[in-house]
Amino acid sequence: MGPSLQEKLKFPKKKVIVMKFIDPRVDFAFRKIFGSEETKEVLKSFVEAVLSLEGDKKLKEIHIVNPYQLPKLQLLKITILDVKCTDHRGVTYLVEMQIKRTEAFLKRVQYNLAKSYSGQIQSGADFPKLNQVIITITDFRLFPHFNHYLSCHTTRETLTNEEYLSEIVYYFLELSKFDKKEKELKNSIDKWSYFLKMAGELEEIPEALKEAPYKTAFETAMVSRMTKEEYELYDNAAMQITDHKGSLELARKEGREEGKIESAKKMLLAGIERKEVARILEIGENEF
Repeated sequence: MGPSLQEKLKFPKKKVIVMKFIDPRVDFAFRKIFGSEETKEVLKSFVEAVLSLEGDKKLKEIHIVNPYQLPKLQLLKITILDVKCTDHRGVTYLVEMQIKRTEAFLKRVQYNLAKSYSGQIQSGADFPKLNQVIITITDFRLFPHFNHYLSCHTTRETLTNEEYLSEIVYYFLELSKFDKKEKELKNSIDKWSYFLKMAGELEEIPEALKEAPYKTAFETAMVSRMTKEEYELYDNAAMQITDHKGSLELARKEGREEGKIESAKKMLLAGIERKEVARILEIGENEF
C-alpha cells in the first residue's frame, strides 16, 4: 500500500545546520570578534550599547588602536587589555574581558586605566585632551550589593553629588548577573550580553540576533572560518582558563576538607564521640 495523499503533501523537514562558535569570553576570541578592522561596526555597536548612545549621540566613527593581527598575537602573552579604541571626538575606550577573578581586581582596573590615561598626551600642554572610558566585562559577580548587570561609576562630590571630575568613567558588565533568555532580549545591551555569555554554547544564530551587527559577530566567531593557527591560539587560551578554574576548585575543596578536620578536632576536645563527629561532618572517622 502506497503513501496516502496527506503524506504526499507533507513538506520536507527543514534541515538544521549545526554551527560551532568560539566563546567570546576567552580573551583571544574577544579580540578577534571585536578588535579587527573588518569588525569595527561590531565594536562600535557594543560601545554604544554599553554607554546607551542613541540618535545623534551615536559614535560617528571609531578607530582601533591595537587591531587584531595574528602574527603579533602569537608573540604576545595574554594581557588584561583586550581592545583599545578612540572615537571621532578623541575619547579613548578600553574594553577588557575578564574571566578570572584576581586579587585586588578593581585596583588593577584603575591602574591600567591610569597608565592609559596619562599615556594619551606627550606634554602637560595637552591636558585638555585627556579623557577616558573603560568598559570591563567580567564572568563573575564583582559587585554583590546590587543585581543590575551593567553599572556606571563616576567621581562625584560627596555633599552636592555633582560630577566635576568627568574625564574618567568606568562601566562594568557582569555576565554572571545576566540571566535573560532569547525571547526576553529587549535592547542592544541585552543582545550583546546574550552573545557574550551564550555564543560558545549555541549551534545556530538566534532569531533575535540575525541582524547586523550581531550576525557579523556570530559569523566572525564561527569555528569553521578560523585558520589552524587561530584555532590553536584560541584553544590554548581556553585551556588556560579551564586549568585556572580547576585549580581554584581544588583549592576550595582542600580548604573545605581542612576546615572539617579542624572542626572535628575541636569537637573531640569538647568531648563529642568520634562517631558522632563523623556523622555531623559527613567524613570518615579515620580522617581526623
